[in-house]
Amino acid sequence: MSEEPKTFPVSWEQLHRDAKALAWRLMEKGPFKGVLAITRGGLVPAAIIARELDIRLIDTVCIVSYSEDNKRGDLQVLKAPPTESEGWLIIDDLVDTGKTARAVRELMPHAHFATIYAKPEGRPIVDSFITEVSQDTWIYFPWDLGLQTVPPLIRSRG
Repeated sequence: MSEEPKTFPVSWEQLHRDAKALAWRLMEKGPFKGVLAITRGGLVPAAIIARELDIRLIDTVCIVSYSEDNKRGDLQVLKAPPTESEGWLIIDDLVDTGKTARAVRELMPHAHFATIYAKPEGRPIVDSFITEVSQDTWIYFPWDLGLQTVPPLIRSRG
């Protein structure tokens, strides 16, 4: 019998609560002159955090690290961040293996890096996070989910 992969579905309400909790934690780390969202996953958390910290300057760094079938691939920077990193707050939804985070950290070495969720391999790269999940857990964010019926748990036992 093969083991089901670990999954962690996140609702819109949970994401909002966790982003607000991260903003609460970041209040003592600022002030920040701007928020840098790592696209695409960091866009929604960055908007919530920018609102809570009353930051009006928002920019993006656009990096592709996953293919359409959720396989990790080579990093490709589609849009670079600002050249000055002092005083910036980098926001992403998740740090996983740390590959994307390392690339952004190299581009913005003096910024404060915060994610909502962190996996053990990437956790040392970020300065702040809210929730740690195991490395073998796949997080389903609300923008990746649709409403559908699901079978009772007992049916998944095989």
